[in-house]
Amino acid sequence: MYFIGIDLGTSACKFLLMDEDGVIANVVSESYDVEYPRPGWSQQNPADWWEAVRRGIPALLVGHDASQVAGIGCGGQMHGLVALDADDKVIRPAILWNDGRTVEQVRYLNEEVGTAKLLEWTGNIAYAGFTAPKILWMRDEEPDNYARIAHVMLPKDYLNHLLTGAYATDVSDASGMLLLDVATRSWSAPMLELCGLTAEQLPHVFESYEKIGTLLPEVASELGLPEGVVVCAGAGDNAAAAVGTGCVGAGSMNVSLGTSGTVFIPTAGFSPVGDRIHSFCHADGNWHLMGCILSAASCNAWWMGDVLGTDDFAGEQAGIDAADASLDLPYFLPYLMGERTPHNDTLARGAFVGMSMSTTRADFTRAVLEGVAFAIRDSVEIARSLGVDVAASTVCGGGAKSPLWLQMLVNVLGIELRLPTTEQGPGYGGALLAAVAAGVYPDVAAACDAVISVRATVAPDPAVVAAYEARYQAWRQMYPALKPCFAQIGA
Repeated sequence: MYFIGIDLGTSACKFLLMDEDGVIANVVSESYDVEYPRPGWSQQNPADWWEAVRRGIPALLVGHDASQVAGIGCGGQMHGLVALDADDKVIRPAILWNDGRTVEQVRYLNEEVGTAKLLEWTGNIAYAGFTAPKILWMRDEEPDNYARIAHVMLPKDYLNHLLTGAYATDVSDASGMLLLDVATRSWSAPMLELCGLTAEQLPHVFESYEKIGTLLPEVASELGLPEGVVVCAGAGDNAAAAVGTGCVGAGSMNVSLGTSGTVFIPTAGFSPVGDRIHSFCHADGNWHLMGCILSAASCNAWWMGDVLGTDDFAGEQAGIDAADASLDLPYFLPYLMGERTPHNDTLARGAFVGMSMSTTRADFTRAVLEGVAFAIRDSVEIARSLGVDVAASTVCGGGAKSPLWLQMLVNVLGIELRLPTTEQGPGYGGALLAAVAAGVYPDVAAACDAVISVRATVAPDPAVVAAYEARYQAWRQMYPALKPCFAQIGA
């Protein structure tokens, strides 16, 4: 029996074929483009995602018995607004999670509606990446398109709709819309009214591991799959990655170094924590805290590709000493697309600080990696301030493949980092959720216990931790100092 996990990312859609014992039989990837029509704007054509599915799943099945596929689960980029008309046609390009066009709408929500009401209605405050501000932006800036909205969907839910015909979402992904009452795991009536939406325009809410339907006959035929394949609700990419790394249940944590960077901490119950970190539903039926930085591995990709003009990531990092945390090395603020937690500032921008005539190319590369690690630590510090015991963490994402970056991160955080045997976080999590939906495992925790293990651990060096502590304390003063400049530039 096989299960397909889909990781609908920002730059590519990855497909994973897993057997019922958790062994990965095949992985393929299909890439596509992101549009940046204005500075700080980010959007994508949903048709590109579906074309990736049409190419990727048949390629995934080559050499394998497709008749044994029993389920599909998708982990997808969160917050993106996919607006459909009455004929299920996409009205405009999807506005993505890292888009910053909703400055005015976020201000309206947080200041005029008020954060106290938002916390009461949803358990969170407004951030530019969330879906509700995007809907308000369409209302304000594209009223003709707004008037055509018949269905509001998230990216992975749009794929699931094309697979099954169902209008469905899951609690973890819906948590990031600012339309869900996270405490009750149901749509927030006051937020729907504020956005001018009805419940009929929103998808039905499922738990991540629940079945939403089976493949449409014509889709099954095109993809080379049996008609009875179960499709589960799936999860937002961070919750799916948490499942894929075994990060379920209180006391665990996962750090993801993907295009964005996240700190994911499961909790036993719902606990809204204000304006510095998110409180969302988890894919295992519980809740979690999450800190998110908008640019993580994407900072390194920008530095290597756009600035240095190279794809030799390992070569550029060779010779850099992860233990060298001298105060006079340059610093980097990784806010290339603005920032989510803890600053909630769409106008924040990247910056190098502290260069001198002795600064080298390698010093800049080092600063980029370190700056992302410091930004990750900001969210960890918020969790610690709330009384969360952060003693160790799993780590996943493309950035986790860099030994240098891992060693920096472990000493910046001062905790042990554990690398799962399987590095396909969101896709693997999606496949595990599908296996639960198909009845192979009784629940998500049992699935993780059965198949997930740790292949290696990276431990901090106390002396280096102390050196990075001094650099972190210097670094964290830089954003407040530059914030007025960012606001002036943005204006």
